[in-house]
Amino acid sequence: MKLAVIPGDGIGKEVIPAAMSVLDRFNLDIEKTYLEVGYGRWERTGLAITDDDINTIKECDCVLFGAITTPNDPNYRSVLVRLRRELDLYANIRPFAPLPNVTLPCYNNKHFDFIIVRENTEGMYSGIEEIHADTAYTTRVITRKGSERIAGRACRIAAAQSSRLTIVHKANVMKSCSFFRDICIEVAKKNNISYSEMLVDAMAYDLVLHPERYEVIVTTNLFGDILSDLSAALVGGLGLCPSANIGERYALFEPVHGSAPDIAGKGIANPVAAILSVKMMLEWAGWNKEARSLRNAVDEVLKSGKTTPDLGGSCTTKEVARAVETLI
Repeated sequence: MKLAVIPGDGIGKEVIPAAMSVLDRFNLDIEKTYLEVGYGRWERTGLAITDDDINTIKECDCVLFGAITTPNDPNYRSVLVRLRRELDLYANIRPFAPLPNVTLPCYNNKHFDFIIVRENTEGMYSGIEEIHADTAYTTRVITRKGSERIAGRACRIAAAQSSRLTIVHKANVMKSCSFFRDICIEVAKKNNISYSEMLVDAMAYDLVLHPERYEVIVTTNLFGDILSDLSAALVGGLGLCPSANIGERYALFEPVHGSAPDIAGKGIANPVAAILSVKMMLEWAGWNKEARSLRNAVDEVLKSGKTTPDLGGSCTTKEVARAVETLI
């Protein structure tokens, strides 16, 4: 397998090397290509990512991605949005379940385990925008193709896990959401998947109160982005949440958190999200035994209390990664 490694900016430069040290423990047949992409390069050269970088990435099978700092510049083009489009990574997959020894007083008596399947290439992030002196426009694009394939991906996940599907939208206000909802229902019926639907504002409310009610959630780009960050609070924070961006040919794996410049360089960033993103990458590549071993090692380290300060511990990023390594 060929892997492009992009640490990016801020704590990405700390958690990705930590995750790579864990991956290297398995001694798998992986050819790694490291690329400098992100804000630091943009400051120095005026380009955060180049066409040559994209071509190099397309010669690989998948990407392990850290975090990118986005400058306050209207001419800056999002690296991640570009990668999702160039590689056609249409499905953003984000699993959420409590982790061992992470204190969550509101949910200690509730078991929940759900996956958000977010359309990743269109919607409000389609990039069709206009800015004028007194008005700004962003065009929301919802296509049949995009809706059918994200619904299909969600149905395959639901079928594999014998799970219920929840279709999240705002069809009471937006016709584009009615279009998305109706297509998702068509696909669910075609695949004999049990489904329900939920307005996005009601969904945000109910996820906080009753996360145990949900299993597989499918929604549009912006709604999925917001609900994912809300859900991160349910499991203990962004530093614990991995994600996968999946297409037909390529895949990109990344921690949900950002570049966190306030703690960058201090060695205290939580590497668990990046390490669990490697676990998702191993599953995608078919290395299921290694993926299970990695997840078990993370669970044992959390149980032992060897954690970074965000979880009440005193370990560094490298120390947590080293603790995981020793259990593999």
